[in-house]
Amino acid sequence: MTVQDIIIRLPYSKPFLFVDELLDVNENSITGTYTFKEDLDFYKGHFKGNPVTPGVILTETMAQIGMVCLGIYLLGDAFNKDTVIAFTSADMQFLKPVYPNEKVTVTAQKSFFRFGKLKCDVIMKNQAGKEVCKGILSGMITNKL
Repeated sequence: MTVQDIIIRLPYSKPFLFVDELLDVNENSITGTYTFKEDLDFYKGHFKGNPVTPGVILTETMAQIGMVCLGIYLLGDAFNKDTVIAFTSADMQFLKPVYPNEKVTVTAQKSFFRFGKLKCDVIMKNQAGKEVCKGILSGMITNKL
């Protein structure tokens, strides 16, 4: 499966798609990027006069790249229209703010993937290579019954 095949299968669209490109993927890890454009709607009110990317959006970006994209890759051809993805837990540390027009890189390492449950250690870095947040994400990837 190519990185473009993974992106096409993502169950998101703009304005809630937080994956621009995937740089590397294998059975144990994935790396991808996203640029937070200044015209994104949430910047209008978070915070007035000093826009900062909300932590929940950073977490979602890490989940889309680090968990969902990796899960699609791991499932391969078993991923289809009946596949359901559910976010189950996050333990995040926010270290630096992410501002409008910043490009971030997310890297995830698979901790385990069995019985449809995927757990990953994720790190997000800014353009300067500094960690902005990190944590552990878990989710379920299964087919509808």
